[in-house]
Parts: sequence; C-alpha cells; structure tokens
Amino acid sequence: MINTFVRVSILYILVLIIMRLMGKREIGQMQPFELVIAIMIADLASVPMSDVGIPITNGIIPILALLLFQLLISIINLKSIRLRKVICGKPSILIYRGKIDEKELKREKITINELQERLRQKDIFSIGDVEYAILETNGQISVIQKPEKRNTIPEDFNILPDYEGIPYDLVVDGKIMHENLQKIGRDYNWLEKEMKKFNIKPHEALVVTFDGKSQIFCQKREENNKK
Repeated sequence: MINTFVRVSILYILVLIIMRLMGKREIGQMQPFELVIAIMIADLASVPMSDVGIPITNGIIPILALLLFQLLISIINLKSIRLRKVICGKPSILIYRGKIDEKELKREKITINELQERLRQKDIFSIGDVEYAILETNGQISVIQKPEKRNTIPEDFNILPDYEGIPYDLVVDGKIMHENLQKIGRDYNWLEKEMKKFNIKPHEALVVTFDGKSQIFCQKREENNKK
C-alpha cells in the first residue's frame, strides 16, 4: 500500500512539473504536437501506477524523453517559420469577405452546422454578420464581424478613456500581499487606514483589490461576519 502511494506521488509530481514546463495553455489552446505529448505522458504515467510489478523508471524515463522532445520542437518552432508551418500547420480562412469557402470547410472536415455552432460560442448567431472566420492552428475559430455588426467602442466617438491599468490583489483570504503593496507604492499602514473606512481589518478581509483608478474593492470573510 505504501509502495503504491509513493509511486503515485512521485509520478504525479513529475507529470505536474512537466506540464508546468510545457506552458500555461489550456487543452483547447494546445498545438497538435503538444496535445499528443500530453496524452502520451498521461498514458505512460498510468501504467506504473496501476501495476506495482513494473519498475517506476519504465514510466519516468519515457516521460522525461517526451519532455525533451517537446522542448526541442518548441525551439524549432521559435527558430524556423517553415518548419513551424509543417509541425503546427497554418490558419485556414473559412469565411472570406462574408462568403463561406466551401473548399476550406471540406478540407478541414467542418460542416455548416459545426461552423454555426462555433460562431454561436462567439455570441454570433448569424453567419451573415461575419466578415472573416479563421480556423487557427489550435482548432479555435477567430471571428471578425462586419463593420456595421460590431460593438461600438470609444474610438468610434473620438473618445479617449482614462488609463485604467490592472487591479492588484492587496489581501487574499486574510493574507497581505506585501509585494503588490510595493508595486502600487503603498505600505501596510496605508492599507490598514483605508480598511478602517470599511470597518474591516486587513486580516478579516476575504479579498481587497486596488485598481488603476485608485478605487478599492473589499469584502469581509463570512467566518468573521458570523463572529
């Protein structure tokens, strides 16, 4: 029992580290070669987990070899555009200037119904609203709507919005994010003073954020509310 637990723990940690080294992409955003390697790693890890009689190295060595192979392909992709097209393929234009390209649909084995489904996932419910639809190399579809169907933006009205920046978490689950406080040029004393306006102490907060407009959002943890 202990032997199985140790083997599973080692393989789990190893696979977790390797998946982190491969990057932060979601499954739907992986390139074909990355998805194949991820599936093979999962399969190789499952064999030593289920069969104690198989040496654990029989799983570790092939997994490390796949990691090396993935890193090698990634380097090739960075260095060579030509080989990148061979390995990852290239985007396909399914709708060009409002017209569906039937040849591309057949080549990519995508039906009209599937195309409509993909567009609905982009909150587009009519093919007639689409100017361009591009099938990316990771299987996702990028859509450019016709000018008259796009949502308006401030630029359309010659409006220049104020700079917003990104919000910073200052407190998460009662823990002070001192690094983020330094990034915004503040300290704990400032945070404590600001929190008094909400009748909350920093360690009592579920979350406290500070955005580019110097606005603070905070919420007290429920356990403190009950007390």
